[in-house]
Amino acid sequence: MYNRFLKRTIDIFLALILLSIFSPVCLVVAIAIKLDTPGPLFADTPRRVGRHGKPFKMYKFRSMIENAHELMRTDPQYAKLFEEFKSNSFKLAHDPRVTRVGRFIRKYSLDEVPQFLNVLKGEMSIVGPRAYYQDELDHQLTKYTHVKGEVDLVLSVRPGITGLWQVSGRSDVNFDKRIKLDAQYARDLCLARDLLIIFKTPIAMITGRGAV
Repeated sequence: MYNRFLKRTIDIFLALILLSIFSPVCLVVAIAIKLDTPGPLFADTPRRVGRHGKPFKMYKFRSMIENAHELMRTDPQYAKLFEEFKSNSFKLAHDPRVTRVGRFIRKYSLDEVPQFLNVLKGEMSIVGPRAYYQDELDHQLTKYTHVKGEVDLVLSVRPGITGLWQVSGRSDVNFDKRIKLDAQYARDLCLARDLLIIFKTPIAMITGRGAV
């Protein structure tokens, strides 16, 4: 009942409120991005895997150089970095593609604010599992074959802007542990847990703990 009705209502209400609150910040971030480096305002990345495996375009402020996602996978100068990227649960502590403005907005999760638009479109929830790239999921499942069942459970709900993985270490949490956290969330959806995660999220944002 909570997942079908109340959760969606709360999502829409909070997304509208938070978009209004963050609109001045979004304007400043947008100007800073355009002044810092050439390229689009929003991240030019492939679609993410959403609920029931349906792909969707996630809105994020661009924090990297233009076409960073494709360059990582096709440019020979990034070949060694790509191997490190894959071996480190698709995260890099020191990513040369990140811009000056990008480092700041990623640390404090300001690049995530446009995802409230995804929430209003019904593609995401305020609280939920992380939204993965398809190639990321495919690669990680060859490495962590024992979490296939948990991945199926994670994909049964809408991905979230924040979630258990974010307030439990964010990027410091490896893929298999992150999936287990998100599967635990999907298995036991409840209002009290969502409210607790929402309460903890600003602390994770302010401290920047685990962000890359």
